[in-house]
Formats: sequence, C-alpha cells, structure tokens
Amino acid sequence: MGSSSLAYSFSNLHTSSKSIPLPASSSSVVFRRVNTTNSLSQKGSSSSPPAKNENSSKLPIRKIPGDHGIPFISPTKDRLDYFYFQGRDLYFASKVQKYKSTVFRTNMPPAHFIASDPKVIVLLDGKSFPVLFDMDKIEKKNVFTGTYMPSTELTGGCRVLSYMDPSEPSHAKLKKLIFFLLSSRRDQVIPEFKNSFSELFKTVETELAAKGKADFGGPSDQACFNFLSRALYGANPVDTKLGRDGPKLVSKWILFQLGPLLTLGLPWLLEDALIHTFRLPPCLVKKDYQKLYDFFYEASSWVLDEGEKMGISRDEACHNLVFTTCFNSFGGMKLFFPNMVKWIGRSGPQLHKKLAEEIRSAVKSNGGKITMGVMEKMPLIKSVVYEALRLEPPVPAQYGRARRDFVVESHDSAFEVKEGELLFGYQPFATRDSRIFDKGDEFVPERFMGEEGEKLLKHVLWSNGRETDDPALANKQCAGKDFVVLASRLLLVELFLRYDTFESESAKSALGVSVTIKSVKPASF
Repeated sequence: MGSSSLAYSFSNLHTSSKSIPLPASSSSVVFRRVNTTNSLSQKGSSSSPPAKNENSSKLPIRKIPGDHGIPFISPTKDRLDYFYFQGRDLYFASKVQKYKSTVFRTNMPPAHFIASDPKVIVLLDGKSFPVLFDMDKIEKKNVFTGTYMPSTELTGGCRVLSYMDPSEPSHAKLKKLIFFLLSSRRDQVIPEFKNSFSELFKTVETELAAKGKADFGGPSDQACFNFLSRALYGANPVDTKLGRDGPKLVSKWILFQLGPLLTLGLPWLLEDALIHTFRLPPCLVKKDYQKLYDFFYEASSWVLDEGEKMGISRDEACHNLVFTTCFNSFGGMKLFFPNMVKWIGRSGPQLHKKLAEEIRSAVKSNGGKITMGVMEKMPLIKSVVYEALRLEPPVPAQYGRARRDFVVESHDSAFEVKEGELLFGYQPFATRDSRIFDKGDEFVPERFMGEEGEKLLKHVLWSNGRETDDPALANKQCAGKDFVVLASRLLLVELFLRYDTFESESAKSALGVSVTIKSVKPASF
C-alpha cells in the first residue's frame, strides 16, 4: 500500500514520446445506498464498463511488447532495478520509453521464493487501467497484494474479503457485513473525528512549543486508530488492555504482509535478502495480532451478532473486521493523511486562506455545526481531497487475472490479452495521464471544481473503481470509499477551523512520507 512522490513529468508517457524526462450535502451523499446484488450476470458492478464487441476496436491490434526474460535471472534483475538501481517510477518510465508503449510485459517483485510466477502485463495509462475494474473480464482472487499472497497465518488462518473474487459465495456476505457496520455507525463519524483529531492538534501544539517542530505522522496514526475504534465500534482503545499500542501493533503486522513490496532504507543487499527473498515468519507477530483480535472481538459483539444472522461465523467475521479496520482503513489513512498535508503545506498561505474562508463560512452558515450536508457546500475542500487522491493514491497498484481472452486498449493501440494472464496497473501513472489531465503531475487544488472539473472525477481511480461509481456486493470497489473521502474532508475542516496557515516539511519514508509541522498560525477570523 505504499505511495511515493513521483519524480518525473508524465507529459510524454505515451507512444508518441521521444524521451522520458529524468528527475529534475446529506448523509445520502457520503454514505450512498449500495447495490446489494451479487449477480455476476449483471456484470457485477457499476464499475464495469458496458459490454461491447471485442473486435470493434478501431485501433490497430499490436502485440504486447516486452518479455519476461530468463527464468530466475531476469526477475531478480527486475526486482533490483525496481527497488534499488532505478526505483519504481524510473523502472516503469524507462520501459515505456524502450517499448514506446504504456502497455507491456515485465516481471514484478518479489518473485522467487515468495512468488513463483512474477510475469505481468503492465497498464500505465488512464484508458487501459480501468479494465481492472471490469468483473466480466477480470478475476480478483488472491491478487490483492499482487503476484504473491501473504500467509493466512497473519489473519488467524482466515482468507479475508480483500483476497476474494466476487464470484465466491463468501464475498457478498462479508462485504454486506462491512456495509452494515458503516451504515449503523454513520452518525458517530463526525463527532468522533472531531474528538480524536482535537487530541492530535493538541499534541502537535505541545510538541511545537517544546521543540520548535512537531511530528505529524505519529500523532496522526494514534488519532486515526482512536477515531476508527470509537466511530465504528463505540470503543475507546486507551480504556482497554490495548491502550495506546494499537498503531504500533498494526504497523508491525502490516509490515509482515507488505514487506516483500517495501524498502526500509537498509543496505540493499541486506534488505533484499531480509524482506524480498523470503517471507518474514508470521509467528513473530502472532501475539501482536491476538491483542488486536481480542480488542475487536470484544468491541464488535453487535456486528458479530449480525454476521451470524448472515451465516458468517463470529471468528471469520472478527478476522475480517480486524483486516478491514486495521489494514484497509487505518493503513489507508496512515498513508494518505500525511500525503495530503504535504501537498497542502507546499501550496502555501494563499490556498490556506481560501480553504479557511470556505470552511468557516459554510460552518458559520450552519449555526457552527459540521454536518455531511454542510461539507457538500465546500467545493474547494472536495477538489483538494480528490486531487491528493489522484496524485498519490493510498493503494497505487492494482492487479487482476483475465477470466477470458479480451482486447485492452491504450490511447494508441489495442492488445490481445489471453485467459489466465495477470494484469498490473500502476495508478499514479494512469491518474497523471497528460491525455486526460492538464498538468497531470502538478497539484492543482481547483482541478475538480465546476461542471468541467466534475467530469474528470471518472478518472480518479484510487478506490479500485472510478470515483463516479459506487461500491457493490458484486464488485471490488472499496466498501468504505465514501467513508475515506468524508474522513479526509473532515481533516481539512478541523485543520482550518483551528489554523489560518501552517508550515511543514516532508521526506520519504518506508510507508509513504513523513511530515514535520514547523509552525501554525491560530485562526484569526
């Protein structure tokens, strides 16, 4: 689930390129009614594009360029290039330049001995990428983390929802349970967010006064975990045996699942051998996971009761709640919130003033109350959140296996995909596609404002679906898509109700970016 700041301009990432530049309103709006059909005969999803004749493409059919090279040797070289010798973005950009195509074949890490088959077809443009949402063409079984699947020992021996395809009977039941949880607790989201993030800002202010600068990431992680626990389950972790250890336990547990895809900053030979060649033993986090499981089992009894009515055992339901809350929700917020603060901090006081004026005016007009409806009257806030999600989505990689033979189109060519082949899309290239987004690699706060701006939302793809689509039982779009957008807007609302402006600095970290707050100016109007 890593995300990184891209170091390249993507204005020339297409087949016409000669070179690649080197580094230089109401609750119904936020918690939409979901499609509860599980019929794959209905294409499974609002994310699935309309069916069409596979031979109707007017683009020339082109053989997918690239190859997978020599077994063992080539996947190893590609892994080292991807992590160390080139880095992820240059690894892809150089292949686009080499093959004059945004669709090509290559190997994706970690390869042996963690993943037996590293071969993928890469999709790097905004036109080809959305095929990964088409459940008529794509199977999502066991591809959540890509070419390998973490041991189920990390989830209590349970294969959780994220690794299931919509065609599997358990998928609909488990996703319906998540919808039930979100719907049941929607009235608690705004007040609990305010409570939890007020604690964050107090912590930041105290550290600023003592040290002249303050870490954002640590307090943000604690606030996110507290918020999710309080808002979704009505449980305050600091009042339980878990105390304040939740974020630390979750981060360690996530490392054991995503280690094969991360860089930790160790010497590359040591790091590659330690986390990219062999799996970290699940037994080393068994006690940590049990602490998380015990907390959620006790806090979610009413959800587990509902799960039993649906035919889900309490144990399976709880393992899925832990994964959804800690991996999907907490993990996503842990990555995205610092990235969003980074982009807004870089934009400076002029944007901060506009945000503060919009937020304070809207809240004042609503009698000082923050509601879902009043946040729909904040178009700049909405646009800023979508722009940050476009630039640095919390889950940059998407995978899917071809259910059948089909044709996928880039902007310039069409390519034949065979049944069983694994497709991989790197989202930050697709959502910076210059043939869709003007100045696609720049942060443009107003990008999604107005009628023309809203038309671009269908190209925002962070949730494993288009932003204009809705999660459903028969698709793989994030069940908490609207919950995440709401929480992101709330962060900006709380930030600019409290401060006129702030200064920050950022640096890359193993899981995205670390942000340091250097100063804040309290609200003056």
